[in-house]
Amino acid sequence: MRIQTYSTDNAREVADLFHQSVHAIDPSLYSSEQKEAWAPTPVDYERWAERLNAKKPFIAFLDGCVAGFIELDADGHIDCTYTHPDFQGRGVASRLYERLLDEARVRNIKRLYVEASLVAKPFFEHRGFSVVKKNEVQRSGVTLVNFSMELYLSPTIK
Repeated sequence: MRIQTYSTDNAREVADLFHQSVHAIDPSLYSSEQKEAWAPTPVDYERWAERLNAKKPFIAFLDGCVAGFIELDADGHIDCTYTHPDFQGRGVASRLYERLLDEARVRNIKRLYVEASLVAKPFFEHRGFSVVKKNEVQRSGVTLVNFSMELYLSPTIK
């Protein structure tokens, strides 16, 4: 697995990965209507290219494909963490998170925070994040549930 900073060559593949990841979520967690509100079809590639150019996420490559991505904002906000459905369970998100932690230390970020979906919540809990509150977010008239979570970094947190 190779982790690198975003390149414009990867924009379409990252946007597709996001869309496919959301739509592959177990329907017992989010309905089809909720998934469509979260990741509308068709994918807006122009909006994604603008977003990715601004965010500059870390991208994981596995078997020659974009396998996942994670974003770290300057204030410690983790905006997106997604793994392609074909690569889930292979440590992609864990490796991306390790790279994000390294970068957070370099930038001297003291607190990481995220709005974690029902799918992502256990991932972040396993890494020491605490739930601050449960959120109900409106997208296109549809309610989505996520959780505000945070982690205060110390030199020993891995």
